[in-house]
Amino acid sequence: MQKNSEQNRYTFEGRIRFSEVDHTKKITLPGIINYFQDCSIFHSEDLGVGIDYCAEHGRAWVLSAWQVAVERYPMLGEKISVSTWATKFEGLFGTRNFLMTDEKQQTAAYANSVWVYMDARKGRPAKPDEHEITRYGTAEPLPMEYAPRKIALPGQFEDGEAFPVRRYHIDTNEHVNNCQYVQMALEGLAEETEIRKLRVEYKKSAVYGDIIYPQYAREDERTVAKLCDRAGKPYAVVEFRA
Repeated sequence: MQKNSEQNRYTFEGRIRFSEVDHTKKITLPGIINYFQDCSIFHSEDLGVGIDYCAEHGRAWVLSAWQVAVERYPMLGEKISVSTWATKFEGLFGTRNFLMTDEKQQTAAYANSVWVYMDARKGRPAKPDEHEITRYGTAEPLPMEYAPRKIALPGQFEDGEAFPVRRYHIDTNEHVNNCQYVQMALEGLAEETEIRKLRVEYKKSAVYGDIIYPQYAREDERTVAKLCDRAGKPYAVVEFRA
């Protein structure tokens, strides 16, 4: 494997679009997540191990957990820089950091993510090939407080209103897009709150036609949402902190 190197960071430049902001002219939380997600896709595509490569080889990197921290929400029209890099490969897992900065090189948001490499044809985890790992290389992890992959659940939840998975929720894997779970969970919050910390634990993939049964628990410092199937088993668990 390549040694840690700043050369293994991937960066692209962007500008906050009207379609990415809310009524305050600030980018939304899903907007930030989409920038991070797009950055990781661009990274893989430019390394030659992107969507078509994975489809041809029956492989996929599946997101297992997000941890996102927002220092501030950039405004409409602001120019930003988004970076990503792998920090570790271990067995079936890989970890990846993300960073969004403004024109003054000040941090707007950052994140850690945990991924599982899957044999898409057999539907089970698989160890990535050494040449795939070597293409990414690794770089030093961000100096942040790393939370556990699993989210501790409150004792009691309240049921929200069930809704179906729509076509616009689906991505190229024929599953609900990772960011869409966050958007779904946000819809059920009691009031508009500027989220500063987000964690998501992905349990299983929802597909078109599934019905999502949301459940919410509110504590002093956090709100936890479970997006469940009819039997109450979660597709994803989402934790918000202001």
